[in-house]
Amino acid sequence: MTAREAAYRSLIRIEKEGRYSNLETDVTLRAGELPENEGRLYTRLVYGTIERKLTLDYILAPLCVGIPYPKLDLEVRVILRLSAYQLLYADRIPSSAAVNEGVNLCKRYRKSAASMVNAVLRRLCREKEQIVFPEPEADPVLYLSTFYSVSPELCRLFLSDMGFAECVRMLEAVNAQAGVFTTLRVNTLKLSREEFCKRLEERGIPFEKTVLSPTGVRLKGNVTRLEELKEGLCFVQDEASQLAVEALEAQSGQTVLDICSCPGGKSFGAAISMENWGELRSFDLHGNKLSLVREGAERLGISILQTEEADGRVFLPQWEEKADRILCDLPCSGLGVLSKKPELRYKKEEEISKLPGIQRAILENACRYLKKGGRMVFSTCTVLKRENEALFEGFLRDHPDFEGEELHLPGVPGTPAFVTLYPHIHRTDGFFISVLKKKENA
Repeated sequence: MTAREAAYRSLIRIEKEGRYSNLETDVTLRAGELPENEGRLYTRLVYGTIERKLTLDYILAPLCVGIPYPKLDLEVRVILRLSAYQLLYADRIPSSAAVNEGVNLCKRYRKSAASMVNAVLRRLCREKEQIVFPEPEADPVLYLSTFYSVSPELCRLFLSDMGFAECVRMLEAVNAQAGVFTTLRVNTLKLSREEFCKRLEERGIPFEKTVLSPTGVRLKGNVTRLEELKEGLCFVQDEASQLAVEALEAQSGQTVLDICSCPGGKSFGAAISMENWGELRSFDLHGNKLSLVREGAERLGISILQTEEADGRVFLPQWEEKADRILCDLPCSGLGVLSKKPELRYKKEEEISKLPGIQRAILENACRYLKKGGRMVFSTCTVLKRENEALFEGFLRDHPDFEGEELHLPGVPGTPAFVTLYPHIHRTDGFFISVLKKKENA
C-alpha cells in the first residue's frame, strides 16, 4: 500500500466514522505496513488535508463543472482534497505525480469520476497562481475561515476575544506548527534531561530543548518508534502541559488528586515531581481509558499512581479536605491544540457553549477535597476567555475562602495567578494555567 492510498482510506474513515486523526494515524502507523519514509508522507497527507479542508473546498468548488462540488460523492471530494493539498502545499511533490496518483485512486475507488477528477486537477495546476481569497476588510470572518481553514463560528469567537491582528498571528502560527514537531517530557526518575539529550546526540537524532519547561525536548515529526518512549525514559507532552504540572508544585510525601486525568500525562508529571513518593490518585469519567494511564505509569516506573473511575462533578466524601494538591485539567473546547487535532477547526459553537457550566461544576466539587493552605491548579487547552479568565474570576468571586496564588513558571516572568499561553508567542499549545489557594483561616 502506498502513502497516498493509506491516506485516502484514513480520510474516508475519519469522515464517515468520526474518528480522531491522531488515533487513526497511530493505528495505521503501528500496523507497520508502511516504510518509514512512506509513513511520514502518509501522516503529512492526512493531517494536511484535514487542516486545509475549508481552504481546499473553497478553491476546488469553482473548478468543478457539471456536478456542483458539494453534491459530489464523498469519496471523490476526498480524492480531490488529497490531491489538491499536494499541488498547493507539498512543494517537494511534483504536480504530475499528485495529479496522476489522484486519478489512479479514483480509477480504483470511483472509476466513473476519473476523467472529471483529471480535468479538475489539471485546471488547478494551470490556475493555482490566480486564486483569490475574500477581502479581510469586507468580511473578516469569511477571510479568516477560507484562508486559514477554520469554521466561521470559531473565527467569530477568536475575533471577539483577541481582535483581527492577534487572531491572524495565532492562526499563522497554528498552521506553521502543524505536524512540525513533537514535544517530549523527560522522565527524570530515570535520567536527567542532559543524559536524555546525550542519548539522542549519539544516535544522530536532531532535537532542541524546550525554553520554558526545564524537562522538555522537541523532536521533528512522528516519534512513535522512538526507543526512549518504549523504554519509559520519556512521554509525549506539550510544553504548556508540562508547565501546568510545574505550577502545581507537587512535593514528595504529599497527597495529590488529578480530577480529569486521562490520558495521564499530568499525573505522570506530578508523580515525577513527587519523586515517586506519596499518594497520587488519578480520576476520570471514562473508566475504559484508565488502563492507558496504568500502562503508562508502569512503563515509566511510577508506583504511587492509583486510578479510579469517577465523575469530577460528583462528591466523594472520603476525600473531603484530604488533598495537599489538586489538578483540574478541565474538559474544554480544545481550541488551543488546533495544530495537533485538526478536526477541532470545525467544532460547533453549540458544543462549546455547554462547557463553562460543566467546568464550573467540576471546580465546585474538586475544591472540597483541598486542605487549608492547599494548592489547586485548573488548566485548559483552549484560549477562549469564557473557559479561562471568566471561569477563574467567577470562582474567586463566589469563594472568599480561596485566593489566587502567584505562578512561579520558569521562562514566563511576572505571571500573576493565571496565564494564557499562545502558539504565536510561546511556541506552545494554546493553554490556560491558573493557581487557586485555599486560605489557612478558611
